Amino acid sequence: MTTAGPGRGTNSVNLRLYNERSLLQRLRRAGEASKADLARWAQLTNTAVGSIVQSLEESRLIEPAGRRQEGQRGQPAGLYRVNPEGAYGIGVRLDRTSIETVMIDLGGRILARAAHDLLLPHPDKALALVREDVLRMIDTLDRAQRGRLMGIGLAQPYNLGAWLRELDLEADFRIWDEVDFGEMLAQAVDQPVFKENDGNAAAIAELFFGVGREENDFLYIFIGAALGAGAVIGGESLRGASGNAADLGLMPVPPSRLASAPVPARRWDILLSRASLNALTRHLRHHGIAVHDHAGLEACVQAGRPEVSEWLEDCIDALVPSTRASLAVLDLPVVVIDCDIDSGLVDQLMQGLDQGLRAIAPEARQTPRILRGSFRADAGAIGAASLPMFFSFSPRADVLRGHSHPRHQETANA
Repeated sequence: MTTAGPGRGTNSVNLRLYNERSLLQRLRRAGEASKADLARWAQLTNTAVGSIVQSLEESRLIEPAGRRQEGQRGQPAGLYRVNPEGAYGIGVRLDRTSIETVMIDLGGRILARAAHDLLLPHPDKALALVREDVLRMIDTLDRAQRGRLMGIGLAQPYNLGAWLRELDLEADFRIWDEVDFGEMLAQAVDQPVFKENDGNAAAIAELFFGVGREENDFLYIFIGAALGAGAVIGGESLRGASGNAADLGLMPVPPSRLASAPVPARRWDILLSRASLNALTRHLRHHGIAVHDHAGLEACVQAGRPEVSEWLEDCIDALVPSTRASLAVLDLPVVVIDCDIDSGLVDQLMQGLDQGLRAIAPEARQTPRILRGSFRADAGAIGAASLPMFFSFSPRADVLRGHSHPRHQETANA
């Protein structure tokens, strides 16, 4: 694919790169298309599209997909599709209670996985675990495939040492707020590392491989150990000044009415203290139900325990006004919701959120469509693995400005 080094790009080179990425995105969304299809969609000449298709095919990012008769006369049109083996990404998802690493291809298929279900250890110990997992995955690639490895994505909550009371965690993660784990990882595995807030990373996975195939604008909400969220506007991930745009988990909410909830130090609490799986675990344990992992939590949901219904009602009660407030600011027509566990929980969340939003819909404003997320427990890890490919192949506005990677996103071994 055409590239231009920093400071050396021209407007024409940047436009060419943007058009290449736009056509690649079109193919991802359509599944397969002819050159005529692409020229019509992109409003480019047949000659320009032919040159771009040739470049993408030579880079192995796309491949032939048979032929289709275009009308009654002439030769059948050649079809193209994205080549899943055209690129690879490895993603590391760090959470306060787990570490997960996956490798995916350009089609979003998980090729390898490693997981550690543990309280986040000291950064040095975490680095040793992640380094071993990443290098093991790289070793499964042959030489040609390694040349198409776009880098490592790192997705983690910012401010890991904060909000431990709200998350019912007795641990000290403050050391994590003092280190740059992305830089440590880049040095350890000799690969570029793309860093992102975990909520934004999961939203990028939806944009690149999930509902983003059809939707350009949506609010993404992920119920995990904490609550992650992100916003996609015009096909681009909204970041904000510090990378925390659409951080729904910090929305101010009234304190929970559940007896299991800690009493907040202030008049208002924050959403993640009520709308998170840690809050559900805390409520179950308050009622004497031992929960040690996600499997145990999902079993409680599947069994239809009344404590789960109590938490769900409290969760939705806090989630509805927070979502409505976000939509009032961002003006998005779709809400995508996903969760680390399911067994019917996502359906209940979607139904409760839809009913709640309709009940408080202001005059002259419609209720957004509520869609199910695509990746469930894999959302964070696939989000992380999506980052190298998203920043390498997505037609973002930064490309037209000559910045192929946002400077605050990438850490590379110098």
